[in-house]
Amino acid sequence: MDEQYRGCEVARAMLVPPHDVSRVIARPFRGAPGSYARTPNRRDFSIAPPSETLLDALERDGIGRAGVGKVDDLFAGRGIHARHTASNAEGIAAIRAWIAGADGGLLFANLVDFDQLFGHRNDVPGFYRALQEFDSALPTLIDALHEDDLLFITADHGNDPTTPSTDHARECVPLLAIGPTVRPSALGRRRTFSDLGATVAEWLGSDFRGRGTSFLADMTSTRVGSRTA
Repeated sequence: MDEQYRGCEVARAMLVPPHDVSRVIARPFRGAPGSYARTPNRRDFSIAPPSETLLDALERDGIGRAGVGKVDDLFAGRGIHARHTASNAEGIAAIRAWIAGADGGLLFANLVDFDQLFGHRNDVPGFYRALQEFDSALPTLIDALHEDDLLFITADHGNDPTTPSTDHARECVPLLAIGPTVRPSALGRRRTFSDLGATVAEWLGSDFRGRGTSFLADMTSTRVGSRTA
């Protein structure tokens, strides 16, 4: 595993401009030929973001940032440190513990099983079971929300396990917003996913908007909070 990591670090150092390869991914396996299985020790070696991100802006503004899953890998460790998790269940438990705590700011979480174990493997029954498990856990996350919390549920890309390819699917990703101050409304089809970052920034009192437009006024009458998950 360590040798694979070192090889990926060498490749990462090579794949800079003009190539700009976004990620070099280490996927350790164990087992024997014909029966290999992935370990939970995947690592993503990412290129640094080319411009300011929401995480950079929150750090500049002194607003807390916590991570669950591989989210720090995706940003080359810039602006966030994350607790890496080995399963959706472990990730959900970490999310629940953060929401129930007193820390303010942003919790950025990734439940990796949807992507790594089921979506990219075209495992429809496995994806279905993972959705059921998350649905069962969701009420405990909602019940733990504080008065000034917002919870967004979304995805980083399409990952339909029923498509012929194991690559990213091209459908639009879902976006759900939950919180004591959220009023029922349809946000429509957004022009860019950057709108979510702009909305989180506005909620946390940052002037960052990036390339997006905040939809906070469309979903809540409260202008500023202190926490987002």
